[in-house]
Amino acid sequence: MKKYLSVVLFVVLLLSMSGIAKAQTELSLWYHGAGNETERSILLGIIDDFNMAQSDYTVVLEEFPQESYNSSIVAAALAGDLPDIIDVDGPVMPGWAWSGYMQPLNLSEGALDDFLPGAIGEWHGEVYSVGLWDAAVSVYARRSVLEAHDIRIPTLDEPWSGDEFDAILEQLQASGDYEYALDLGMAWTGEWYPYAFSPFLQSFGGDMIDRSTYLTAEGMLNGEAGVAFGEWWQSLFERGLAPGTSQDGADRETGFIDGKYALQWNGNWAGINTLEAVGDDLLFLPAPDFGSGSTIGAASWQFGISSSSMNPEGANAFIEHAIQDEYLAAFSDGIGLIPATAGAAAMSEHYSEGGALEVYFGLSEAQALVRPVTPGYATVALVFEKALADIANGADVQDTLDAAVDEIDQDIEDNMGYGFGDM
Repeated sequence: MKKYLSVVLFVVLLLSMSGIAKAQTELSLWYHGAGNETERSILLGIIDDFNMAQSDYTVVLEEFPQESYNSSIVAAALAGDLPDIIDVDGPVMPGWAWSGYMQPLNLSEGALDDFLPGAIGEWHGEVYSVGLWDAAVSVYARRSVLEAHDIRIPTLDEPWSGDEFDAILEQLQASGDYEYALDLGMAWTGEWYPYAFSPFLQSFGGDMIDRSTYLTAEGMLNGEAGVAFGEWWQSLFERGLAPGTSQDGADRETGFIDGKYALQWNGNWAGINTLEAVGDDLLFLPAPDFGSGSTIGAASWQFGISSSSMNPEGANAFIEHAIQDEYLAAFSDGIGLIPATAGAAAMSEHYSEGGALEVYFGLSEAQALVRPVTPGYATVALVFEKALADIANGADVQDTLDAAVDEIDQDIEDNMGYGFGDM
């Protein structure tokens, strides 16, 4: 009898130890938000909930400053030491997928049905990443200013036309009440340029690259529509309607609030602070339509899985856990960005019906266009930024755009088409 009990106890002990070992399977997660205590707290809460909700995996977080995060991923990929779960900026994802850093997600059917398009990262027809939030840009305006100048308040269904918008800028500048009619945010550099300014180009009918093939920028960036955009863009600074590349950073932050600028092109992330300063007079207006529709940028940071992960089932399970509406709403309430689903928006403080930023979910849903989905985007973005800065500073529009096309096309050729077509 004692021998039998000993065997039973031994088996129970083995099963118990097996369960413990299984629970200790670690999933590494790298995150770009080191130093942001609000983001960190929410993410740690999601991780703790996941770790407690099941016994198969334990997610372990490692944080990096945003400035060094991408280079850390590249270095880890070269060393064969990528984490299981990767935090990736939406427009960067195609490059990492093409380079073999990432693998497609394998989420439950219907898991992304309610998501904003900009929060879903696709490459060659497969989903590689999904975001817990998105970001959108609008025209900031004061209702009292528009009414005082008898300016129509645009709607999502009836935005300002390009000509109407231009006439409004002229009218506001001529009033003498403002240093500039429009603040575009020229003090901000880097990703702000393609994210915030390429939608104007797209509304003219051009683009940074030909998205039908992704093999050239010819005709899209430097064609008739691209040149029309470039001439309008340059005219904003020639006519003194907007501050140029020498704009002071402090003016970008407070110029609209202080009344230096009549209108401002800014993102939803600044909405709450501006509302607190300006009050209910503040309006968030849709992008103007220059002839090919109103367009704004899309795609923010997202979660994906490294190609070298030995535990893709667990990584997928964590990501599916993290994209529940309650967590999307928590991130929105914490950092002010747009919840990635309508359900989460309804649960959030600022994006629910009647919320101060409710309009942004509709803007993102109706107007958002992701930046070019190509591994070549990193080069496209840098070339586009330089071209727009040069044009703002007086460079010849056609020559500058032609040179930009040559540089983009050469990069595509040097990289054998980045996986598009035969080159």
